[in-house]
Amino acid sequence: MQRLAPGAVRWHHGGTATRKGSPVIHSMTGFASSKGQSGAYGWAWELRSVNAKGLDLRLRVPDWITGLEAGLRARMGAALTRGSVSLTLRLTREDELATLSINDAQLDALLDALATIEARALDRGIDLAPSRAADLLMQRGVLEQSAGDEDSTALRDTLLKAFEPLLADFLAMRAAEGRALHDVLSTQIDRIEALTADAAALIDTRRADMDAALRQNLARVLDNAAGADVDRVAQELALIAVKTDITEELDRLQAHVGAARDLLADDGATGRKLDFLTQEFNREANTLCSKSQHKGLTAIGLDLKAVIDQLREQVQNVE
Repeated sequence: MQRLAPGAVRWHHGGTATRKGSPVIHSMTGFASSKGQSGAYGWAWELRSVNAKGLDLRLRVPDWITGLEAGLRARMGAALTRGSVSLTLRLTREDELATLSINDAQLDALLDALATIEARALDRGIDLAPSRAADLLMQRGVLEQSAGDEDSTALRDTLLKAFEPLLADFLAMRAAEGRALHDVLSTQIDRIEALTADAAALIDTRRADMDAALRQNLARVLDNAAGADVDRVAQELALIAVKTDITEELDRLQAHVGAARDLLADDGATGRKLDFLTQEFNREANTLCSKSQHKGLTAIGLDLKAVIDQLREQVQNVE
């Protein structure tokens, strides 16, 4: 590693922080990494995220740099809305001033917890493998790297500044994923609209087929039921026709299509709303299938359910 003069700062990061326009939606998955050096200190960042219902920030940074974790959390909280986000900072020092020390309070708390676990296991007749010192040292906060009495303020400010391009790269990746998601979701919504139109186009044919079937059934009932009340039978058949009407379901599906497109055009975190909307889509498709009583409409309903399920899976990635 090339040595820099004290106080000099250098860092490099993968990708580019340049963002050509902001996508309407963002993905919750992303990754970015960077390395840098200032004086005797070198560092390596890793920032990654996966899907989550809310925003879960998990940071692994040196505890002895006062205010670093708080500053990082503030920046990440301002830039992100959803996702399980993990940030790791590995810090090294090239001289011998840095030392490793044991955090006595953290170690005592860990040993107390281990004693409690082992006692309860013994009470239940469970044998646990012996704990090793190396395993204890790997627990966060037990083994710390410090720099004596050195003031960490300047290093904290340098690291926070170096974090900015890393965060920009991370957001750029989530934005790129969001652009791809936008195209996929738009295609699926278009497909739902087309299938809804196909179902609407079948209404007249379905009504004629159902009317013919109802007349045949009515004639069969009257031929085999002496004294049957013709008016009563006609009323029951009319009630069946009302219960199988799908006009409202088609209207709601079309309304949901419009709402989904509005959400895709909304500049904000819309993942939760889109997730709720997919549930509404699925409810209408299920009702459509249950009311169908027509081969063509059933096929359309099943296609609708398949596309809506695909939409739901993709929506899980939207911030």
